[in-house]
Amino acid sequence: MMDWTDRHCRYFHRLIAPRARLYTEMITTGALLHGDVPRHLDFDAAEHPLALQLGGSEPAELAQCAKLAQRWGYDEVNLNCGCPSPRVQRGAFGACLMAEPMLVRDCVTAMRDAVTLPVTVKHRIGIDRIDDYGFVRDFVGTVGEGGCSVFIVHARNAWLDGLSPKRNREVPPLRPETVAHLKRDFPCWTFVLNGGLGEPAPLLAELERVDGVMIGRAAYHDPWRLREWEALAFGSPSAPGLTRDGVEQAMVRYMVEQHARHGTSWLAVARHMMGLRLGEPGARRWRQVWSDHKLNRLAPAEVMRRARAAMSGLEPQPA
Repeated sequence: MMDWTDRHCRYFHRLIAPRARLYTEMITTGALLHGDVPRHLDFDAAEHPLALQLGGSEPAELAQCAKLAQRWGYDEVNLNCGCPSPRVQRGAFGACLMAEPMLVRDCVTAMRDAVTLPVTVKHRIGIDRIDDYGFVRDFVGTVGEGGCSVFIVHARNAWLDGLSPKRNREVPPLRPETVAHLKRDFPCWTFVLNGGLGEPAPLLAELERVDGVMIGRAAYHDPWRLREWEALAFGSPSAPGLTRDGVEQAMVRYMVEQHARHGTSWLAVARHMMGLRLGEPGARRWRQVWSDHKLNRLAPAEVMRRARAAMSGLEPQPA
């Protein structure tokens, strides 16, 4: 979810799903150790509970970054061992780390020795055409020796050669039963299933055999469904009176605040809201207004007024 789940996106999602655990986009150790740390790590207190997802493969560097996460107030540090992109592979981290479980174990140990935060791992069920369950079982068992007890599992293989990241989310078959098998083999550890979830019946069925579910791109494209998914996971809606209008108004207040504090353009925030009205009449016209760069100099409240007028089929009048 690099370039997607930034702090503005997470604030937006938190409004809709007050109890879900949110994850940052993957941030590399190099970006934190040699870049602008506040730009990468700052977040709004409303985002809790929040996990920092790291990309890296050097135990000492990951330990330093875990210390930064603890200093900044994150609730969890997550090591990405599932991203298949060529850029990530060139850095020798992401999904290619599944071929080096002892290194991942050492990375987890280094982070756990450095901080008191929970250290978790996100990974695939295999790499390339390896379909042997023993591969992922042994990976989990070895990594667990380093002190990791929470595994977020994208239930597909990562094909490291010949498939783009997008195709890697589509071509390798989903095998959620593999994650359920891991839960049976390691009953004291926590397993969260990722990949292909969205409809209520399959989601509820998986929650019967694993400890949780992670939803990524589906939540980004159709964020209003976060209410439904959160209610299924926790057994009841957390904000029964919540409306899309209310969320939009809250985001306008957030845009004003971000501009006052950091000079942030409302366009940088609004780009994450495009799915809010999905399925409603006039949603396309509403999106066109909120994504119109020519309106950048207008106040967010005025843009909202125009977007709602356009959505209703009315010609927005000047303020």
